[in-house]
Amino acid sequence: MDLNLVMLAGRLAAPPEVRQFESGSRLVRYLVTARLEEPRRRVDVVPVTLWDPSDELLDTAPEPGCRLWIAGSVQRRFWSADEGRRSRLEIVADQVCPRPGIDALASRRCDA
Repeated sequence: MDLNLVMLAGRLAAPPEVRQFESGSRLVRYLVTARLEEPRRRVDVVPVTLWDPSDELLDTAPEPGCRLWIAGSVQRRFWSADEGRRSRLEIVADQVCPRPGIDALASRRCDA
């Protein structure tokens, strides 16, 4: 049996991008940074896509720097560009939840 499950805890790197389609579906794109110390110090910037988010999540949209929990799966997207065929990995989220931390007192929007 195969399993494609991702749990990511990180910080929002940029304001969320919200798109509304004619069908009524909504899409939110996040860029999330995950800072790791072991085995080597590095920062990963991970694109995250969430389809049809709740109104509550949109009304209390997190600001850059807020901590988030993301649960979903990894997906590779392909497209054609002038340079040829391109691809990228992203997380397709099932859930995006604020993750209050020490900095939650500094910004009430991170508490939502």
